[in-house]
Amino acid sequence: MTLSAGYVKAVFSKLEHGDDFFKYVTDDVFWEVKGTHPLAGIYNNKEDFLNHTFRRLKKIIKGEFSLKVTQIYTDADTAIVEMHTSSIANNGKPFINNYCWITRFSNQKIVEVRAYLDSVAVAELIHENE
Repeated sequence: MTLSAGYVKAVFSKLEHGDDFFKYVTDDVFWEVKGTHPLAGIYNNKEDFLNHTFRRLKKIIKGEFSLKVTQIYTDADTAIVEMHTSSIANNGKPFINNYCWITRFSNQKIVEVRAYLDSVAVAELIHENE
């Protein structure tokens, strides 16, 4: 399957707008969050990833936690998606971060992700708000 940037943008627009992005992620996804922060690790399925990352963040961010796509690169079955977030933490401080997800698709669903982000910003967010 050769991915188009248009398809990837349509999928990731669901993440930007709080829609059901995760229906485009297989249940047995391999998701590695790189870094040295409390969310870093290897997750071998969607529920494990969501429980340890997105659901954890929703408890310490005021309002919606959304990611805005800033750039998409595609090649064969892989998309590199750069994103940005600007939110307010429960303690009132801004939480600003940039992300790069290297995603591999199969049958139009995400089966593998390697996610890169600012480890210090995430560690401070969690330390100050949990």
